[in-house]
Amino acid sequence: MDVNQQAIATMRAVTISREYGSGGGEIAARLARRLDWQLVDHQIVAEAAHNLGVHEAVVAAHDEKAGGILSRVFQWPYPIPAEEAQAYYEALRRVVLEAANTGHAVIVGRGGQMLLRDRRDVLHIRVVAPLEQRVAYVVRREGLDADAARKRVQEKDQTRIRYTQSQFHRQPDDAHLYDLVINTAILDLDHVVDQICLALEHKASRLSVPVEELGPAAGLTHYPSQPADFPVPPQP
Repeated sequence: MDVNQQAIATMRAVTISREYGSGGGEIAARLARRLDWQLVDHQIVAEAAHNLGVHEAVVAAHDEKAGGILSRVFQWPYPIPAEEAQAYYEALRRVVLEAANTGHAVIVGRGGQMLLRDRRDVLHIRVVAPLEQRVAYVVRREGLDADAARKRVQEKDQTRIRYTQSQFHRQPDDAHLYDLVINTAILDLDHVVDQICLALEHKASRLSVPVEELGPAAGLTHYPSQPADFPVPPQP
């Protein structure tokens, strides 16, 4: 698929939020390869650990599990002080912001859609899929049986919800946080990457448009007659 690489180059980042097992992580990896951009995924944990001077395994315990840690319910494998957890989240924010400022990054999870929500030069994507298909994805990719895969999907979904609620006071499935929400129930992953590239190119083309000229009303005139809903036919 041909896209305007010069236009895309004016964008700084793509954030990928995903339901577990929807293929969002794989889509992010394929997108980064397609664009030749940096993939900011699990290595963000190692970077934050390095910045804090703590062992990566300890920092991994915090990753996308904020609600459990801050309430002292979650332990890894011993109680982690709340101030250490907060220091980690501050480091995480710095890494995400630095990746966007450096540019040409595909940022997976970690609240990127919230941290960069005011950046017009960042495209925000949400990847979803039906539960049964996500369970099948985890069975195939992780070698779990169906029951274990279902439990893992549900637990990961809940920890991500707690993370965004506790750190950003938002729900990750709020469609208003994203430029594009993609359901992988039928669309194959490479086609999804194509759609993201097209959206990235189009958003890049709108960077210079004044704010007052954006939105669904842009370029539209008044209705030619009184607007109304389609009439509901009477019941026989």
